Amino acid sequence: MGKFAIHPVLQEIAGIFIRHGKQVFLVGGAVRDLIRGRRAQDWDLATDALPEEVIALFPRVIPTGIKHGTVTVRFKGRSLEVTTYRTESGYHDGRRPDQVTYTERIEEDLSRRDFTMNAIALPLPRGPMVDPFNGVGDIKKNLIRAVGNPQERFAEDGLRPLRAVRFAAQMGFDVEEATLAAIPSALGTTEKVSPERIRDELDKILASPQPSRAFLLMEWTGLLELLLPELSRCRNIEQKGFHRFDVLDHSLLACDAAAREEAPHLVRLAALLHDIGKPLSRARDDAGIWTFYQHEQVSANLSRELLTRLRYPNGIIQTVVHLIREHMFHYESNWSEGAVRRFIIRVGEEHLEHLYRLRRADAYGTAGQVPPPDFLLPLTRRVDAVLAKNQALSLKDLAVSGKDLIALGIQPGPPMGRILTALLEAVVEDPDLNHKETLLVIAGNLQEQYS
Repeated sequence: MGKFAIHPVLQEIAGIFIRHGKQVFLVGGAVRDLIRGRRAQDWDLATDALPEEVIALFPRVIPTGIKHGTVTVRFKGRSLEVTTYRTESGYHDGRRPDQVTYTERIEEDLSRRDFTMNAIALPLPRGPMVDPFNGVGDIKKNLIRAVGNPQERFAEDGLRPLRAVRFAAQMGFDVEEATLAAIPSALGTTEKVSPERIRDELDKILASPQPSRAFLLMEWTGLLELLLPELSRCRNIEQKGFHRFDVLDHSLLACDAAAREEAPHLVRLAALLHDIGKPLSRARDDAGIWTFYQHEQVSANLSRELLTRLRYPNGIIQTVVHLIREHMFHYESNWSEGAVRRFIIRVGEEHLEHLYRLRRADAYGTAGQVPPPDFLLPLTRRVDAVLAKNQALSLKDLAVSGKDLIALGIQPGPPMGRILTALLEAVVEDPDLNHKETLLVIAGNLQEQYS
């Protein structure tokens, strides 16, 4: 096995196959990672054993994709996808083969895979590597190259073009010229892929060290216009003032900055989409200068539509849309403490750090320069000082509750809600008012006004 250290659990699993006269190979990303000197995370196995034979070998097997020859083996806390050697034909849905034919040779199985770097098999427990398409050589050259004819590979699975650019961003590899050139003609197949699978690939791009690497390749190949047209239309939308870049490059730089800071996924997503409303909100003022009034609201609305289309969970959609809507805040030193408290309430204490990160990423995208260390410091210091006082920032922090207002004769319903909101506004402006007796007096005075 040479330089590759095979995990003891894999060796034990291999022993079970071998004792029953079956071959087994480690395949896919795990082999690629081992060749690159990285720890293999997910273990995928290929075998000449039929699915029902694999099921008989292990006590816990889940028939996850048995129609296509794949089962999931649960073994000593690990989950391993085990697939019988196969060839495929017919891809009418642009994603899955219509027909699977089992074969006896690992080389035939490797020929159906997407890229040469993923078409390498490592025999278990030992033996010479099987590399019929020079995947090892391509890995050493940092090259993503389709197995065989790239147009045929992309016609089989419309997700493969997106995987190619995703790998480029994740690994810092280049996409081989013929492979890249084959992507535009495969867009019709990519269009058939489910939104959930597209979303998962986009999330992996956003998790990469330099997401812009993939998004620029997507733009060049037409994938961006197909999958993220709102972002694609930001190209050549010039900006004013300190902005050195058009809206698309600015957005990609902001996304890269968020990735470089290892910001959470929500912030990276918001950074990518925060200005997609600028093409629709652009107008010239009397001096002939482009303006983008209320672009944050337009961007938030478009982002909601885009993220809904890609089937993101509602919680993610709501948070990203909220961050985008709030990203244009403008702090001034003459803000009163009440203004700082209202800022905290509007943003939400749980979203403050995300918004700060988004604003820093946005600032980087303006000129491609890291903002100074004290960027936002005057605001964050004041926010922290207010939070340290534990003052009322929500209805639950008020010294009175709905029950107290009922005792005062105020019935539940919209009027009570308006009175509670008015009490909170009063306390935000003057925290010293947050005493039960004081608030009940104010509520009583408001009762007739809001009834």
